[in-house]
Amino acid sequence: MVEIPLEAQFAALAVLLVISGLFSIAETSMMAVNRYRLRALVRLGNRGAQYASELLAHTDKLLGVILLGNNLINAAAAALVTVIGIQLFGDDKFVLMGATVVITFLILVFSEITPKVIGAAYAERIAPVASYVLKPLLQVLYPIVWFVNLFVAPLLFVFRVRSKGAQSQRLSMEELRGLVLESGQFMPKKHQSILVNLFDLEAITIEDVMTPRSQIEAIDLDAPTETILSKLSTAYHTRLPAYRGELDKLVGILHLRKVMHLVRSQEFDGNALGELAAKPYFVPAGTPAFAQLQYFQENHQRIALVVDEYGELQGLVTLEDIIEEIIGEFTTAAPVKSEILSWDQGGSALAEGSSLLRELNRKLGLAFSLEGPKTLNGLILEHLQDIPEAGVAVKINGVPMEIVQTQGRVIKTVRLFRPAPPGLAEAA
Repeated sequence: MVEIPLEAQFAALAVLLVISGLFSIAETSMMAVNRYRLRALVRLGNRGAQYASELLAHTDKLLGVILLGNNLINAAAAALVTVIGIQLFGDDKFVLMGATVVITFLILVFSEITPKVIGAAYAERIAPVASYVLKPLLQVLYPIVWFVNLFVAPLLFVFRVRSKGAQSQRLSMEELRGLVLESGQFMPKKHQSILVNLFDLEAITIEDVMTPRSQIEAIDLDAPTETILSKLSTAYHTRLPAYRGELDKLVGILHLRKVMHLVRSQEFDGNALGELAAKPYFVPAGTPAFAQLQYFQENHQRIALVVDEYGELQGLVTLEDIIEEIIGEFTTAAPVKSEILSWDQGGSALAEGSSLLRELNRKLGLAFSLEGPKTLNGLILEHLQDIPEAGVAVKINGVPMEIVQTQGRVIKTVRLFRPAPPGLAEAA
């Protein structure tokens, strides 16, 4: 019998450990690869990604060929270590035990843990390359893999596990939102913000984005002609609600472009304007903003009047209001929305009582609850259960604030103070 030199045996052992490590790195990379990124590579024509996708469509066969090869290599390595140990130290039970410990250590370090960590870290790079080897290897070993899977299939059936066909990975809305937030290095910050706002739009109602009734710019058709003309000439918006006497008695929506030719004629008055007014479009306050965006599109409308469950007018919402929730505020802003919310050097910010809590949360990084009142004025009144005077200080949701100005039953201006970080607040 020809005796193989120890050097050759050690070299063969090293080769076996490397091959076992390659099987391990292939297994982990194939299982850890991002399926969506893999599909993107397939669409770009990457052949390795296409092979990997085909292999992952049959995970039972893929794992079968990887584990078959890995176990055969590990068994051969264990046998070779035993042979080397006997040649060096003789045929003794302690030698066999020592060989078992040694091969276990070598396989764990060089063929399992290290390769699998590498495979998990660089799955997108390794999986397409590994598929070039695994695909032909599966074709060669297919009869053995098929035979083994005959015994695996009944067990999978008992546990109700699909073995054929890749199970589609469905992302929830929150998972998709998380992916967008983590993709800052792949897309501009503005694009990222737009996508996040789209996800948030599902949870927003038009009550959150509407212009409150007290801030609606409208035309009283019963007013003197001079007053109407003055109102039209200084109007900020191109579409204005028209009413008679009080805002609840709406006539319709006036488009200033249609009014211009009437202004030059001798027939200009409130009645003539009323005939030009388009039929008002009413929507309930609880309508989701995303649904209202679709309604605007379907009904070819750009402005809607918001009513509560009793039919009382609550405010006005426009197509631009909803679009601003997606892409941010336009460069031009209405006078009632012209305030700039930001912390000054002293750690305070001056806000109007009519400021929406959503805007304060977004621009100042606060965490006011959005379940109850929608405005800062409503939040303070609900908290105090009374109408405060100027100079009163309160603390709501951890945010200190001071009433700067009140007018009648309404809080006009409030100074907010930046809340202390949670750790410092608890220490205080």
